[in-house]
Amino acid sequence: MEGVIDAVTREMLTRAPGFDWTVTEFVRVVDTRLPPRVFHRHCPELADGRPATPTGVPVHLQLLGSDPTALAANARQALKLGVSSLDLNFGCPAKLVNRHDGGASLLRDPRRVHAAVAAVHDAVGDAIPVTAKIRLGFDDRRLALACGLAAEDAGARQLAVHARTRREGYKPPAHWEWIGRIRARLTIPVIANGDIWTLEDYWKARTLSGCRDVMLGRGALADPGLAPRIRHWQTTGERMPATTWTERARVLRDYAASQRIMLPSKIVVSLLKQWLNHMRSRDAEAARRFQALRRVTDLDDFLAGLAAGSAVPTGRLDVTSA
Repeated sequence: MEGVIDAVTREMLTRAPGFDWTVTEFVRVVDTRLPPRVFHRHCPELADGRPATPTGVPVHLQLLGSDPTALAANARQALKLGVSSLDLNFGCPAKLVNRHDGGASLLRDPRRVHAAVAAVHDAVGDAIPVTAKIRLGFDDRRLALACGLAAEDAGARQLAVHARTRREGYKPPAHWEWIGRIRARLTIPVIANGDIWTLEDYWKARTLSGCRDVMLGRGALADPGLAPRIRHWQTTGERMPATTWTERARVLRDYAASQRIMLPSKIVVSLLKQWLNHMRSRDAEAARRFQALRRVTDLDDFLAGLAAGSAVPTGRLDVTSA
């Protein structure tokens, strides 16, 4: 999801009721305090004083790193800039991130999870909540509970758990029942995450994990109507119609209209392809459009190809962009 979850995406996905809060892409912390511009680039909502989407949905800033001292320094910097919550990423499975001692790599030693959370918690005190996201371990699940307990003991007020290990990546199935083992031992709220694509998945994840809340990631990109669908069912007990291709295409066009003001057209096309790639896993028409447009690099040609009944564009090609 890196590259797609930005302020524009957050604004679009929270236009209709559904999400209670959102989180930024991670700010990578290595060994120094980052300048304010880095935080504002990841979270432009900070400019409004209280980070939230236009509809008032809170935006939490996420940090990723392993050096407790550097994490603490950047937590204090973020606090000065007006963040309302800090989330720590111990779930990223990316090889590059893990190779540089970030994300899920810390799950091999619960003491390191504890040190990172404690450093950030001590840095901000009770001014704002500190939360964390983990997976069910790095290579296996033996330390999953220990990592969850470490985060809680260090001061995390909430824990999101992706229902797979780092080794499992995103391969199905998601082990929602394992989240339940962690939830049963912790006193802080635990949020279930992983493979929640439909209303039925939402209910299964809640049932098997025992969690009250879930976190949507790829599922929200694959179906921008998923969170509103869940909220509608919660409040009315009724099922909303499935999201049509016309509705998905409108989301992509609106996204492009907002992004092309700030970014080069070629970058906007790349972001659209990334989002459409998520959509194609759950929608046959999105899959067809992705195949038709995967080599198109001209933004106007790409947008024309999203239109209902459109033919495959004949715009410029880029063999490296598939």
